[in-house]
Amino acid sequence: MDSRGRAERLGVTSEAIELIDSCDAIDLHLDTFIEHRLFGYDLLRAHGPGLLNGRFYGHADLPRLAEAGFTGGLWSITTNPFRTSASRSRTFFRNLARIRALFDGAADRARLVRDVAEYRVARAAGAHGVFLSVQGGNALDHSLDDLDRIPERLLVRVTLVHLSTSRLGVTSNPYGRTGAGRGLTSLGRDYVRRLDEKRILVDLAHINREGFFDAVEVHDRSLPLIVTHTGVNGVYRHWRNLDDDQLRAIAESGGTVGVMYQSSFLGPSWFAAKVDWVVDHLEHIVKVVGDDHASLGSDWDGGICPPDDMLTCLEFPRLVDAMLRRGWSAERIRKILGGNFLRVLAQIRPS
Repeated sequence: MDSRGRAERLGVTSEAIELIDSCDAIDLHLDTFIEHRLFGYDLLRAHGPGLLNGRFYGHADLPRLAEAGFTGGLWSITTNPFRTSASRSRTFFRNLARIRALFDGAADRARLVRDVAEYRVARAAGAHGVFLSVQGGNALDHSLDDLDRIPERLLVRVTLVHLSTSRLGVTSNPYGRTGAGRGLTSLGRDYVRRLDEKRILVDLAHINREGFFDAVEVHDRSLPLIVTHTGVNGVYRHWRNLDDDQLRAIAESGGTVGVMYQSSFLGPSWFAAKVDWVVDHLEHIVKVVGDDHASLGSDWDGGICPPDDMLTCLEFPRLVDAMLRRGWSAERIRKILGGNFLRVLAQIRPS
């Protein structure tokens, strides 16, 4: 289908479609591997929005991401926090082997990439660039030496803390906090240092505010920090969102902040956000720290309820159209869709 036909089907301008097709579009947080592990969801086959019509799952797969215009994504491996630390480690390495085998078997459509140069090669071949990531550093908190077992530079990002407090630090989730800890533990600080040594992006989504600034303090100041999927308190106050001082800390490191699509983090609705709410959060980031530090991290298939006019990745052009309707330049939008992340990656991993 040509750009006009795609635009008519989604109710957007041809300009939005053409802009997506002309740029790097990289999602900073895809959780779809969870569905594959738990339910055998085939990432390589196109699916519909599921029985719940895009609520909680059914958001993405490789064919639909390609149809929507995505050229790459940070695909997360998430590990059950209720396992023992030794069991989490074993499970992680099994899952790592599984996701590698999955994408290695589809090299004509998707390729594991470690840096900007490898991504460019994949894109030139018409393949989706798969950046492997970890959601919840406690998957690898049994021993810091576990990080040495991962092939060099295979992991691009580790989200330090997830929805529960761990041996590394305290979650921002008020329902997942345990014990008397406040921020990063001593192990968490060492963990940040080890990630820096290995040139793996430290992702500060999900961590509480004190732990956030502990990580800022201890990390290598020459390297960027990242927050892959979040909202911002300057638009809507929520325990999951960042305040302006946190935005400035990420920007000062040279990093970027990805806005996610969970309705209740964007505004006062669990199920009925609008794509314009996502743009509101991006706009606030741009206002506070500039358009070099705003990105998109959907959290698709992470149990979220996306805006009701963008229930799956196929409706992604509606988000770009909303940016254009605000008078945003193509240059700004290209940065947000993928340019800012690629700059950050090049900074931490020069080719």
